[in-house]
Amino acid sequence: MTPEFRPINPEEIPDNPFRLIGADWMLLTAGTPGDCNPMTASWGGVGVLWNQPVAFCFVRPVRHTFGFMERHPVYTLSFFEERHRPALELCGTRSGRDLDKAAAAGLTPVTGAGGGVAFAEARLVIECRTLYSQDLDPARFLDAELADHYPDRDYHRLYIGRITHVWIRGAGSSGRG
Repeated sequence: MTPEFRPINPEEIPDNPFRLIGADWMLLTAGTPGDCNPMTASWGGVGVLWNQPVAFCFVRPVRHTFGFMERHPVYTLSFFEERHRPALELCGTRSGRDLDKAAAAGLTPVTGAGGGVAFAEARLVIECRTLYSQDLDPARFLDAELADHYPDRDYHRLYIGRITHVWIRGAGSSGRG
């Protein structure tokens, strides 16, 4: 990460996760510095599972990021100030199959301590190592209306990752990050 970031413990993340993920959005990125794909996402969360801090996210198999998530065990969740909303919109509406989304959005890739790719313009980065993945099973939906999210039957895959590092923009130092 760059000097503008300082490491913090996952428990020190100052943001409300519902707003952070659901309203502010995040860039989910998997791959290597030379071959990665950021995808705007607003489905996911953070918590504790298997006595570890975890972050989870969902990716449809039709998304270009899906292949990156399958090939690389490390992913990042990058969060931005509102002024970067156009970059998030671009990364959520264009496919990385067609262009280098980071470059088109004006984002600068940086590498985390665990090898994950994040962005210098972010205000908060969570780096994770995948522990578990599983496809959503429509037979398990207890509310039939949930199937309305899947007219093409392209059910998301859930990824649960152990939070290995967290960085926040700002001076000072704290925790292990």
